[in-house]
Amino acid sequence: MDKEPITVEGLTRLRQEVDRLKKIERPQVVKAIAEAREHGDLKENAEYHAAREKQGLLEARIRDLEHLLAYAQVLDPKKHASQKVTFGATVTLLNLETDEEKTYQIVGKFESDIKAGKIPHTAPIARALIGKTEGDEVAIQVPKGRQEFEILKIEYK
Repeated sequence: MDKEPITVEGLTRLRQEVDRLKKIERPQVVKAIAEAREHGDLKENAEYHAAREKQGLLEARIRDLEHLLAYAQVLDPKKHASQKVTFGATVTLLNLETDEEKTYQIVGKFESDIKAGKIPHTAPIARALIGKTEGDEVAIQVPKGRQEFEILKIEYK
């Protein structure tokens, strides 16, 4: 697997989640398994089986996050600030048809969150914006069809 870009903020969030899973969730699951064992026959103990299943899912999530961290390449948007849209840029767009403004931050795929306005650098919108400057007009194919936007502002936070 190639290195995958991630912002400093995204890396911090991943590390915090791994830390929470290991220090809080894992001990709770181990305790639940121990308590369920005390109830007797494990073959017919639904609490035990549920706790073991939760443990398996938890350990898989920890492994996945640690794998992501191993292949993360941290790119600090502030250090790579440019007049052009690059990885980590926060871009404010004006929809030329509706006069609606939207703001997106271009991030790594592991930290994307459409509701929060964080789009992966591999998304069609991000690919269309990369390399553009303030004032440029960009035509982007979105699910609703082709739309035209003007880049109002580029920030590196």
